[in-house]
Amino acid sequence: MTDIVLRAAAEQDAPAVAAIYAHYVEHSVATFDVAPLPERTWAERIEAASGARLPFLIAERADDGVHGFAYLSAFRPKPAYRHTLEDTVYLAPDHVGVGTGRLLLTELLGRAAETGAHQLVAVISTGEDGPSARLHRSLGFETVGRLREVGRKFDRWIDVVMMQRAVQPTGEAPDATAFRAL
Repeated sequence: MTDIVLRAAAEQDAPAVAAIYAHYVEHSVATFDVAPLPERTWAERIEAASGARLPFLIAERADDGVHGFAYLSAFRPKPAYRHTLEDTVYLAPDHVGVGTGRLLLTELLGRAAETGAHQLVAVISTGEDGPSARLHRSLGFETVGRLREVGRKFDRWIDVVMMQRAVQPTGEAPDATAFRAL
């Protein structure tokens, strides 16, 4: 794992990000999108995150490219929520279970403090015992609620688990209207 590098995403990462995300759109309930998002949309989101001073990270290894991505976004767009952010982490399917998700989420936790965030929220649709929930729990997140049957994908109803963790802010809160939850 020591050869994995985390860096800020750039517009040229949009194709790799789009490909990773498309896998989850087409094969899982990790996202409620039902059609892959175009590369242009991802390039715009990378730019918007930068403009809002929110991290959008790429995990890569020089010899085989992008292994995953993660970002922070506004939990809700209303100004009173500006101290609460939502995290998102996606890994290339052939790089799951090797610690890349932990590296990305750990880095996001540090960056969340720098943004002035007070709370970090994870919205997880793959179950309370799935890998995403286990990862979040291992880094101090607690389950705070469940929304029952709020999504429908692959001809079934899907629950969403809400997890939350406090952050000790060290910076100024981001502008919640600049980068809405994705």
